[in-house]
Formats: sequence, C-alpha cells, structure tokens
Amino acid sequence: MEARTCKAGQAERLRSAAAPLISGALVLALAGCFGGPQATRSSASPGDPATAGETAAHLDRKGEVVSEKIDQLKLRQSILPANSSFGRVGAAVLKSSQASAESQLRVKRLSARARSKNWLPKLGPDVSLSSLSSIAASLVLDTAIFDRGRRQAERDFAAADVEMAAIGLVQDLNKKVYDGLKLYIEAQRAADLAQITDGALTQMAEFERITKIRVSGGLSDGSEYRLVSQRRAEIEATLMSYRQGEKSAWAELAVIAGGPMEAERGLTSLPPDNGTPEPLTVVYAKGEAARTLAEVAVAKSGLLAGIGAGASVGKDGGIDGGLSLSGDILGFGRADNLASLDEAIEVTRRKVDEADREANRKIVSLTQEINMLALREQADGAVIAQMEGNMGLYTEQYKAGRRSLIELTGQFETLTSMKRDHASLKYQIALARLDIALMRGVLVDGGAM
Repeated sequence: MEARTCKAGQAERLRSAAAPLISGALVLALAGCFGGPQATRSSASPGDPATAGETAAHLDRKGEVVSEKIDQLKLRQSILPANSSFGRVGAAVLKSSQASAESQLRVKRLSARARSKNWLPKLGPDVSLSSLSSIAASLVLDTAIFDRGRRQAERDFAAADVEMAAIGLVQDLNKKVYDGLKLYIEAQRAADLAQITDGALTQMAEFERITKIRVSGGLSDGSEYRLVSQRRAEIEATLMSYRQGEKSAWAELAVIAGGPMEAERGLTSLPPDNGTPEPLTVVYAKGEAARTLAEVAVAKSGLLAGIGAGASVGKDGGIDGGLSLSGDILGFGRADNLASLDEAIEVTRRKVDEADREANRKIVSLTQEINMLALREQADGAVIAQMEGNMGLYTEQYKAGRRSLIELTGQFETLTSMKRDHASLKYQIALARLDIALMRGVLVDGGAM
C-alpha cells in the first residue's frame, strides 16, 4: 500500500514537472507550423516608391540585415585624391571624427537582431490576486498563429530602420569631411587675399610717403595727404581682417582634424559631376519610404482579424490553453483608418519624387554656377591684364604731371579690388564642386562605414 502511494506521488510530481514542457512543446509546434520566419519580399511591389528596381531590405535567419541600399553605399568611392591636400585633410578629419551616427547604427543593428526572433512565443509569469488572502501564479506562453503579416512587417521595419541609420552615418561622415574641407578652402582663400592686400598696402604706403613729401615741399595741400592716408588705413584694416579670418579657419580645422593642418597648401582639382551616384537625400527619402511602408503594414495588421494560441501552467501542474481572436475588426472608424494608411503610402511616394526633383535642381544650379564662375574667371583675367597696362600708363602720366596722385591711387584701388575678386573665383568654384560631392555622398569611401 505504501509502495503504491509512493509511486502515485512520483507520477504526480513527474506530471507536474512535465506539464510546462508539454505546454511549451504544443505552443512551439503551433508557432513552427504557422508563425515561423516567413520568406521575405524578394523584390518591391510595383507600387513601392522606395525600392523601385531594388530588393527590399530584410533580416536573414541570423538577424543580420540584407540590404541593397547598404551594399550600394559601401561601393561609393571618394573623389578626393589620396595624395592631395584635399585627400589628406579629409583623411585627418575622418580619423578624428567620433560620429554619434555610428553608435546609432550599432543600436539599430542590435534591435533588428532582437526583432528577428519575434516569431517565437512569448513566455512570462502571470500573477494575480485571487482573493484577499491568496495569490494565484502561473506560467503563460502566447504565440500568434495567423497575424496578417504583422511579425514579418515588424522585421521589415527593423531592417529599414538599420538602413536609415546606415544612410544617416554616410551623411554624417560626408558632412564632417565637407566641413573640414570648407574650412581649409576658407583658410587658403584668406591667405591668398591677404597676400594680394599686403602687396597693395606696400604700394599705398609708398604713395602716402610721396604725398607727405609733396605737402612738406608746398606742392600739395594736406587734403591730398589725408585722402591717401585714409586709403592706406582702409587697406591695412582689410589685411588684418583677412589674416584674422585665416587664423580662425586654421584653428577650427585643427579642432576638427585633431591637429594643425597649416602645412597643407593649394587647391585640389575635383572632377566635374558625372550624374552618379544617386544623391543621398534621395536615398534617405527612399529609405524613409520603405520604413513607412513597413510601419503601415504593422498598423494594418492590427485592424485585421488574427488568431493566436496560448497555454498556461498553474502551480498544481494543470494546463489551460485555447485560441484567441485579435484585431480591431469591429472598431469604429476602421475603414477610415485603413484609408489613411493607404494615403500614407501615397505621401511617401510624393516625398521621394520631391526629393529627387529638389536634388536634381540643386545640382543643375551648382553646375551652372560653376560654368558661370569659370567664364568670369577667364574674362576677369583679361580685364586685369588690361587694367595693369592702364596702371602703367597712369603712372607715366602722373610723372609727366597730367594725372594727380588721387587719380593714380584711385586706379590702384580699383585694380587691387579686381585682383581680389578674381582670386576668390577659384575658391568659389572649389566650394561649388564640394557642394555637389556632398550631395552625392562621394567625399568618403563607402568602406569607411
């Protein structure tokens, strides 16, 4: 009798211990049959504004993102020659940069890896107060059998989120290099203009010396000297502003590049725009559209009927289970909600089109500006050569007494201003080419990600 009782107790304990395993096996079987990882979209739907002609981003079974956009970003090559001033400045800036976008990308990758397991059942405790003096506890497993593609859409959203973080990283790195190169160009421009102004100051100081002698000899009144002296002071103030601008640009660049860059000199000739690759703003708009599509799919699944299964194991080893119906199928405004989600897809399509048109407009405008500046540089060079000839003629006429010193200094000021404007043109062209390169995301090699 005692042996029979002992065996019954052992059987009861075995049944209690096996109950959670049996419950879990049943739920896992349902999840494996109905809720496992489904095949992702191999290509975008015809109405997908984000990935026309591209394979949509998705998560593989290891939770890694498979994305054509990211692969294409990695293939981008920098247009900055490695053994050039631009290349060395860009490399220094890139080496010292600590992009917050890198950390964001790592976070998104980890989140996507976690989201790739969303097809597994949810396991957790359920504790409730059954009465004023007792607590009921059980272990609950839940899984979705038919979820209208919700979990697949959640995985697609996670993959698109990683895409957006990758695009943001490329934009961030290109912008950092752009900022560094812009400061370098500003420093070079200020140094060039300071050199021109310094030569003009030397010449104007000589004019001032001559007028002072003329006043001392009674050949001229003080008004002529005061005017020439004022012009010399203005040129000196302009020289100081250029030198201060150069100093400030070098200092800012040193902070960005992690060290002084004054040893670099000269401009690097950047190639003209060849129409490729696609502007980053357009890539970003497409990535945002892909993420919106996945978000819409998640929201739609919540408005459609779904079936779930659940099982719970109590303290006594008893197993309870059943099916559940989910979805806001009877909610008021359901039709309007579905219509608004469809309209959201149309909005993303329009945003992609707008981004494409705006990017093309800016690139065309910058290209036209470059062409105009190049023509102006050539024309102004011819004008300066002619003005220098006139300056020599004015000097001879002044020595012969047919020109006043005021006329001579006025002609000299005009020539100096023209030289500075002409010298600035090549730097404006370099900045315009840099703007195009930033838009196309070709200031940094894609492998730098």
